[in-house]
Amino acid sequence: MSARSSYSWFSSLLQFKHGLTGESQRLASWVVENKDCCTWAGIACDNSTGHVHRIHLPGLDGHCRYIDYYLTIGEKEALKQKLKGDISRSLLDLKQLKHLDLSCNDFGGIQVPKFIGSFQNLRYLNLSQSNFTGTIPPQLGNLSELHVLCLGSFHYPYPFERTSMANMKWLSSLGMLHHLDMSGMDLSKATDWLQVINTLPSLVQLHLSECELSNLHMYVRSVNLTSLSVLDLSYNDFNTPVSQWIFSVTSLVSLDLTECYFHGPIPCFRNLTSLELLHAAWTNFMNSSSIFQELSSSNLISLDIRGCGILSSLLDSLQNLTNLISLDLSFNQLTKRIPKSLGNFCNFREIDLSLNKIGNISLTYFLESFFECKSPALVSLSLFRNHITGIIPHSIGNLSFLRTLHLSDNQISGPIPYSIGQLSSLEKLYIWSNRLDGSLPDSIGQLSSLEKLDAASNKLDGSLPDSIGRLSSLEVLIIGFNRLDGSLPDSLGQLSKLTLLDFSHNLLTGVVTEAHFIKLASLKDLYGPANKLILRLQVANWIPPFQLEYLSMRNWVLGPQFPLWLQSQKDLLILDISNAGISSPMPGSFVRSFSNLLYLNMSNNHIRGPLTFSGIPATLTVIDISSNGFGGSLHPFLCSNGVTSMLFLNLGNNNLSGDIPECWEKWPRLEVLNLENNSLSGEIPRTLGSLRLQYINMRGNIISGRLHSSLMNLTELDVLELGRNELTGSIPTWIGTKVIGLRILNLRSNRFDGNIPNELCHIRHIQILDLAHNNLSGNIPICF
Repeated sequence: MSARSSYSWFSSLLQFKHGLTGESQRLASWVVENKDCCTWAGIACDNSTGHVHRIHLPGLDGHCRYIDYYLTIGEKEALKQKLKGDISRSLLDLKQLKHLDLSCNDFGGIQVPKFIGSFQNLRYLNLSQSNFTGTIPPQLGNLSELHVLCLGSFHYPYPFERTSMANMKWLSSLGMLHHLDMSGMDLSKATDWLQVINTLPSLVQLHLSECELSNLHMYVRSVNLTSLSVLDLSYNDFNTPVSQWIFSVTSLVSLDLTECYFHGPIPCFRNLTSLELLHAAWTNFMNSSSIFQELSSSNLISLDIRGCGILSSLLDSLQNLTNLISLDLSFNQLTKRIPKSLGNFCNFREIDLSLNKIGNISLTYFLESFFECKSPALVSLSLFRNHITGIIPHSIGNLSFLRTLHLSDNQISGPIPYSIGQLSSLEKLYIWSNRLDGSLPDSIGQLSSLEKLDAASNKLDGSLPDSIGRLSSLEVLIIGFNRLDGSLPDSLGQLSKLTLLDFSHNLLTGVVTEAHFIKLASLKDLYGPANKLILRLQVANWIPPFQLEYLSMRNWVLGPQFPLWLQSQKDLLILDISNAGISSPMPGSFVRSFSNLLYLNMSNNHIRGPLTFSGIPATLTVIDISSNGFGGSLHPFLCSNGVTSMLFLNLGNNNLSGDIPECWEKWPRLEVLNLENNSLSGEIPRTLGSLRLQYINMRGNIISGRLHSSLMNLTELDVLELGRNELTGSIPTWIGTKVIGLRILNLRSNRFDGNIPNELCHIRHIQILDLAHNNLSGNIPICF
């Protein structure tokens, strides 16, 4: 064993590792064979004494973030590497520990251990966003040497934990604290928060975002925070005037007041001469020419004033921000481009003007100020959802540092210029919902850094270029709702990082083979409906390289044989193979292959055989197998299965026969039931009245008997279609007194007799009422 690490530290760290669970391989170097624990991942030792003084094991490389569905492959893999489990007391043996970082992990809702307060030499403690719950132990107040304390408790995906603190007085003993982050904690009961913070004169950074603070201490005029450089109070619903103490902290470099819902007198920024970052989104007081004049000629580098109701005319008051590199003016009322007097456009790196009302301005004119620069620094440009017109100019290729370009939901027309291929740093290109036409240029294949391309809902035509297969970084490709034709290029199969592929609703034709998928091992979502594609496999027992979650091949030709390769897709959530030319029987075990399936649509095929679905997943909410050739009794399907989560069941237009069984207690959440155009007989089951159905369609069968009074319990019913059956008796009066929300009532072509009940007049929102071809007599109600 190395002299640098004693056996006790070695043993203590191994005990800590054994308390952890999960898939993480980050501690692979922590093994008995390697007894020098100072060489282990995340461990650092003092060079002279050999004591372990640093444990640095943040998840996600320390970059905690909200979880987005469209994560990159690397980000998804990083999520699996989060540490989980318990934090062992064995760490107390590390008497000289100065640095402990376990942030961005997932400790499953345990409380922050009290024993952490015993590390008397600790200078850095970061437990933020690691799924702790409960009250922060006041024992942390014993860490008198602490310089950095991060306890922020955001944790996504939902539900996320909320650590809390009702009494913050123990913080007062941390007199050496420079950095304090409690973002996301519940501090709603900590009414003394400002008084406590005011006892920390060395504080440089204070982060209290989304802490449910409501008391801003309006009557405090100044504070003893002379070293404070960063103040983040964002996402707290103060709903008060801005307190003047904030603007007395003249050392501030960064101030974040996003969504604090301030009102009342306009604050004064004149004393904040060091301010470089100002984020004040969704604060009405920023809609002021006096504030803009105070900020003019300041040292601001980043300005975020989203959602402040700012008009274009007001921007004329904001001038000479020559250091500004990041500007967010989205969600405002702008109608014109940014005035040149605002700053140095050649320095801008990030601009977001999304969701304004900028109209009747061509994109070329809008970008003119950047094209005049010798070397524009622009990295991110978002003009999403305005009314910008014109074409994407050829000179777009001059924005050589651009990584994100978001032009979606405008009125931009013309072709995508060939010069787009010059944007070698481009990672995200969003141009959906415009009027772009022409074909995708072959130069698109030069964008080797491109990760996401969304060009849906345009008028693009022609074939996809073979060069698309050279987009080696591409993870998301969305080109649906265009006019693309021809066949899919084989080169699509080379996109090994692709997770989402959507070419739905185009005019694509031709044959798709295994070659189109050969390297798509990362693919999770495949949307290809509303084309005229034929899947023709060369290998009979093909097993795809991917495991899909979403698959839609509606309108493809997959048949006539049932596509057995689908059973290999164990992770499917959504499956749509409707109108796919399938005619052979479905394997009885097919649906059982997908334990997490939510949605199944196999309608409009020619699938024959009995309705023998066995082992329907408990997760399934929608089944549509209408317009096929399923025959026989409903009993095996309805009475053997039963799915408590099922909302929508469509078995219409098949060859089903026999009675409708009384098994509906097995389908308690069902809202939509369609059994139309089969050969079902017998009476309508009484147990249907126990459900919360909104739609019933049984027309075109041979159902007989009377309408039982149990159906009056269907008070949420919107549509009742019972036409073309053999129902008898009188039309019950309860239809007009109990089921009064009906919009469509169809009882035509039955054997009802007697009078039309006047109670039908109580159905005030009826849109279609069809009682034709019965044996009704008497007077027609006056309300008709």
